[in-house]
Amino acid sequence: MPLHYIYLIVAVAAETVGTTALQASDQFSRFWPTVVVVIAYGFAFFFLGIALKYIPVGIAYAMWSGLGIILIALIGFAIFGQRLDLPAVLGLGMIIAGIVVIQVFSKTATH
Repeated sequence: MPLHYIYLIVAVAAETVGTTALQASDQFSRFWPTVVVVIAYGFAFFFLGIALKYIPVGIAYAMWSGLGIILIALIGFAIFGQRLDLPAVLGLGMIIAGIVVIQVFSKTATH
């Protein structure tokens, strides 16, 4: 796997941690989850910025936000007990399909 995709994966992971901490921060009223939000988002944008040296911004952002949405939906379900209805599951499936189409068929995405 090319290094720029590792940077993007780290950015997605950090963004996912930050968003999970955002939910746990209770609207920034809890100190430590708030600290995690700030640090995690800092890492996320730092590594996204490095990935953007190699991946076009539209492709990188589509993958970053799409993967983040999928992971946060799973974390919301597993940790916070948030349920997804059928339209939400279908929509998430379309996001996954879009990421696959970009990776398999797009000549814009760097491989």
